Amino acid sequence: MLEIPELLAPAGDLERLRYAVCYGADAVYCALPEFGMRSAPANFTPEELADGVIYAHARGRKVYLTLNTLPTNEEADRLPDAIRQAAAAGVDAFIVADLGVLDACKTYAPDIDVHMSTQTGITNYASAIACHKMGAKRVVLARELSLTDIAVIRDKTPPELELEAFVHGAMCMSVSGRCLLSNYLTGRDANRGQCAQPCRWKYYLTEETRPGQLYEIGEGEGGSYILNANDLCTAPFLDLICKAGVDSLKIEGRAKTFYYVASVTAAYRRALDQYLADPFAEDFDLAPEVFTELTRTSHRPYSPGFYFGADKAHQNTSSAAYIREWEFVGTVDGWENGVASCQQRGKWSLGDTIEALTPDGSSIPLTPAWIRNEAGEEVTSTPHAMEKYTIPTPELPPMSLLRRRTAEG
Repeated sequence: MLEIPELLAPAGDLERLRYAVCYGADAVYCALPEFGMRSAPANFTPEELADGVIYAHARGRKVYLTLNTLPTNEEADRLPDAIRQAAAAGVDAFIVADLGVLDACKTYAPDIDVHMSTQTGITNYASAIACHKMGAKRVVLARELSLTDIAVIRDKTPPELELEAFVHGAMCMSVSGRCLLSNYLTGRDANRGQCAQPCRWKYYLTEETRPGQLYEIGEGEGGSYILNANDLCTAPFLDLICKAGVDSLKIEGRAKTFYYVASVTAAYRRALDQYLADPFAEDFDLAPEVFTELTRTSHRPYSPGFYFGADKAHQNTSSAAYIREWEFVGTVDGWENGVASCQQRGKWSLGDTIEALTPDGSSIPLTPAWIRNEAGEEVTSTPHAMEKYTIPTPELPPMSLLRRRTAEG
């Protein structure tokens, strides 16, 4: 019997949750203000979490709550209330890294599944089995594993233990993301969701008796980004990850925009559906438009991570810059009689190369003959933040997204 992997997308807030679900995610992961590995203020309140669960469950999708920091004693006192709030909201699982948090989840919400976070550093079948014995339904595998490593873990663990692996997004230079560099240099603890990303900084070498003299590390006049990992992209070989026995395919990016979440989720939804349409085929030739979609978001150069061995997990030592060939400029709130009602999220002008991304993953080129502002006046561009406007288009479903090619593209 063919096992159908889950597509798991990030949701930094309620808006991003809705777009993840709309664009094809089977499940989303999110956080409350405390205990999650992203400390940005856009996390969910308990009320928003309940709303998000209702939205997802009404569409047959799941919601997982990250509780994967390493709590202090004072935070451990507040943990039971957070667990009870999440249980009342109806979350489907907790994602944890700390054994005390695991025990608290089993104590205060025993009927809710627990997934062991990638922060746990599960790199072998013995660790996976131990987590299963402690009550984990799923383990999120360390990102340092190869396809062969994963297949061995699958073969040597109970079949009811689910395996989850990252398939797309930013890579951390530290093993399983357990990094002390940010805390040491800036006082912002990466293990508490506050990483300042010093691995993306430009570094020079100095000598004690020559203050003020900077020596380049490596090649290039601009210094060297010696710790800067490329982004992970597995869409071209997603079939191999599925065949290795992975039950959940995880997209990184709870700090990313809802446009990023929608675009990447749509691409992996199409890639996964392509694999499932012929799972026993010897060759998996990813549809070109799927990889094209993955170039429509801001990203670093792509690499296959560690899936084919450590020597394939590339770094970009010359730059930490993102590739931005397209930018998100608007949402489609409705469509009627050949006219789309839109909201501005970025400026574009008549004559720009623009596209609409629809929830089924299709990309539709647009050449609007006019733009009308909220007063019905014809204008040549959309310069005002969040303004409402209309344009003539082919039929577009609500929650379609508009983007334009940048000068860089």
